[in-house]
Amino acid sequence: MTDSYQVFLAALPDVCPADRRRMVFTADAAGRCEVFTWDAQSRRIRQVTSSRVGTVHRAIDADGYVWWFDENASGEGRWWFQHFEGGPRLPGLPGTPAGLPRGLAVTADGTVAAAVAGRRHTVLTTGRRGHVPREVLRTPRPCRLAGVSPDGELIALASSADDAVAVSVVTRDGRTVADLPGPGLWCQGFPSSPGNPELLLVRDLGDAYALATWTARHGLRTHHWCTFDTEISACWYPEGREVLVRQDRHGRSLLHRVVLGSRHRGLVPTPSGTLLDAAPRATGAVDYLWTATAHRPVLRATDGIALPPAGPQVVVPGRHTDRWTPTASGRVHSLLSLPGPAGGTPPPAVFLVHGGPADHDRDAYDGTVHSLVASGYAVVRVNYRGSTGYGPRWRRAFPAGVGHTQVEDLDAVRADLVSRGLIAGDAVALWGVSWGAYLVLLALGSRPGRWQAGVAVKPVADWAAAHRATTPALRALDVRMFGGTPDEVPERYAGSSPLTYASSVTAPLLVVGADRDTKCPPGQIRAYLRALTAAGVPHEAMWLDTGHDGYDGAAHVAVLRRALSFLRARLPRPAPRAPGRPPAPAGGPRPR
Repeated sequence: MTDSYQVFLAALPDVCPADRRRMVFTADAAGRCEVFTWDAQSRRIRQVTSSRVGTVHRAIDADGYVWWFDENASGEGRWWFQHFEGGPRLPGLPGTPAGLPRGLAVTADGTVAAAVAGRRHTVLTTGRRGHVPREVLRTPRPCRLAGVSPDGELIALASSADDAVAVSVVTRDGRTVADLPGPGLWCQGFPSSPGNPELLLVRDLGDAYALATWTARHGLRTHHWCTFDTEISACWYPEGREVLVRQDRHGRSLLHRVVLGSRHRGLVPTPSGTLLDAAPRATGAVDYLWTATAHRPVLRATDGIALPPAGPQVVVPGRHTDRWTPTASGRVHSLLSLPGPAGGTPPPAVFLVHGGPADHDRDAYDGTVHSLVASGYAVVRVNYRGSTGYGPRWRRAFPAGVGHTQVEDLDAVRADLVSRGLIAGDAVALWGVSWGAYLVLLALGSRPGRWQAGVAVKPVADWAAAHRATTPALRALDVRMFGGTPDEVPERYAGSSPLTYASSVTAPLLVVGADRDTKCPPGQIRAYLRALTAAGVPHEAMWLDTGHDGYDGAAHVAVLRRALSFLRARLPRPAPRAPGRPPAPAGGPRPR
């Protein structure tokens, strides 16, 4: 067993289909995310990968071979494999083009399907482990491999849920069997049980979500009897037509077991908090990864199989509560963490603004929250309009335009908490990553005077410039959000761009960019920094030699330390924190 790792997981281990005592997972290794194996029988852990930039994508097949995606700092790379017990590391599908990972699947008979995305095309290949594969499909559509039928004959490719074609089903020779239309259709995958090529999907009904299925014989069926008021994901149980549904609801998680044949649905008991991942096993058991704001993630198995040991538990200081702020557009939910005991002077506060926009803040452990509360700051996490976890209407609500709707909600929560004496009105900062960083810049420029400092990590600062330099998938997202390209609706892109308001910023600002970032490209960040300089706005810049989704913990720790130092110098000095150094943040940056 190695002692050079700590398990800080965001997903359950992958389990070998033929021997569930063999598992593969990712964990921290000397400050980087790397791939490990776990033998539940011998309780032995072995580190598989050691990359300069870290490794996060992994799988294990029925023959006991571990797969991982070896990528460079820009996120491009290829799949490799090695036996569970060790041995040579070999290219998984020799000769495939390098690109961004868009999914891998290995069937019980050893058929391998993999997708990678280049600048212009997504390429789908199939083959056998270690052999030159055959190109099945090359498409300009941004899409991902979403599942392979148990016999390897059918392959599901998922585009954006809101595309005209949300899911395509193709054969292994590239023939299209079905194009399933959007908007509002999410692919969840095929079952693993032989003889059942039934594709599982989730459908947006406008005011709720429902399970749906597709087969070549019956086509697409929506199960209207099985609806949920907030966002869900789902997966098949290993046997039968049973489905495990994980529901995100108001910053927490619920698990449901659904039997499609008998139309039965029931709750699977779990503690209050967030389930970062969940997987059903044979005999009906469920493994899940549970966390809450005051608790680091914990692996739990309802059938008693030994899982990799968790990292050391820590005591997260402070009081963690929920707040609902009434507005004309509905109640806005926030997770509020307050330092120290109740009473006394309201503390300075930091709004941690989540990315997405189709994401949400959860009642889940976050190393940045821990560090800020331990340093004497209140932390506010707002699930503004556009967030998931509150239903389709909330997710689609952008009445004031892209970005401005979310800034309205952030400002409303700030005013509410100040009026209630929960936070100091003259010492409030914004801190965000990716889309959250974009909202930080937009809020400071469009509503100056509300905030006393800002930290923006890898932001969108100029929508038009970012659109032209980013990935095809994000360009497509921009077109959906704005209703066209920057050439077609330039006023919408300009109206939502922080660059438009840069000269109005009054609060000191720390901006962090990444030289290899393809999602929030560095050029448009540098243009924004030049605009701040021209306007005489006090600001600092920090640059990382990483991509957008870095897996090297050293970069995250460096940003955390720089941001804490920046805030301490610009907000009224908080109350002394408890002894001991605050922890490094767990996990990577939130997605755009």
